[in-house]
Amino acid sequence: MESSFISDTDTVAAWRDALDREGRRVVLTNGCFDLLHVGHVRYLQEARALGDALVVALNGDASVRELKGEGRPVNTAADRAEILRALACVDRVVVFDEKRATRVIDAIRPHLYAKGGDYTPESLNPEERAALDRAGSEIRILSLVPGQSTSATLRRMAGDGDKSPGTGPRLAILGSGHGSNFEAIADAIDRGTLDATIAVVLSDVADSRVLSLARSRGLPALHIEPGSERGGRLGDAALKEIADRLKSASVDLVILAGFMRILRGPVLEAFAGRILNIHPSLLPLYPGLGAWRRALASGDTETGCTVHLVDSGIDSGAMLAQERVPILPGDTAETLHARIQEREHELYPRVIAAHWAGLMKQG
Repeated sequence: MESSFISDTDTVAAWRDALDREGRRVVLTNGCFDLLHVGHVRYLQEARALGDALVVALNGDASVRELKGEGRPVNTAADRAEILRALACVDRVVVFDEKRATRVIDAIRPHLYAKGGDYTPESLNPEERAALDRAGSEIRILSLVPGQSTSATLRRMAGDGDKSPGTGPRLAILGSGHGSNFEAIADAIDRGTLDATIAVVLSDVADSRVLSLARSRGLPALHIEPGSERGGRLGDAALKEIADRLKSASVDLVILAGFMRILRGPVLEAFAGRILNIHPSLLPLYPGLGAWRRALASGDTETGCTVHLVDSGIDSGAMLAQERVPILPGDTAETLHARIQEREHELYPRVIAAHWAGLMKQG
């Protein structure tokens, strides 16, 4: 990419070494910096004050699309670089086309790395964090300006802050596997029985069928690397990425459809009362995995499905609706699960619509 406002990474690395010999410290930060706003400016000024020079590693256009979805960036990398270089606090801008800034960190080896307050050292991407450790970089988390973000600016421009009753929600679907409830929701939207838009589909499984189904419908469908934590837990970096993608897609409701991971902050905090899950039992009976098998093994005469809000527990949030399913003589786990899913596919779209209508009435 040719631009007098973009520096070559190798040149910046040599410049960093020259400053180092003079006992001066280079600060690095990275991001999309699309639609520059006062929050960006204050953040960059604070980052520059931590050292003697500030380098901004700027996501290239393809990288922004991968992170933020179609329609972004609003401004090209060349234009974003020119705007950044117009700020007195920014000394150099480099552009990277990968999803992560690892290569830039390895090349420049900043004395100090700055990141916004929506991150913690633990929620930094593990690959980038490893590069910072190799470079011996000090990590500083800087505060954000409340209410200032590119996503919030785009929502204001689109008028999304003025939704009225009858306006359908923008949905994010999170799934891990087959995607049958995703299909039911998408089909209900197509039929006009659910007034909603699927804004993004996310999965912790790269080759999951739910992602393939979403892509076949032309929907943004993204894999989130879940991290290495056990017990169905998502890593801090994965949670941060999910929260960022939901916000950038201007999501109203988060719909779990066979998502086999436990959500926690910052996702729960950002979408409190707006995350729904469907579970194949009459909760509070049989929370967790294999609920229909446990109902069958226990000799129960009926089971069912429950739509509930998601909290920090496992299938423990407030219940919104249930449907009962009889357990018939001769039922197997497969036949019982199939009948439960039939009810799920009818129930879930109805509850999504009703929950959104209730939120709109509350204002």
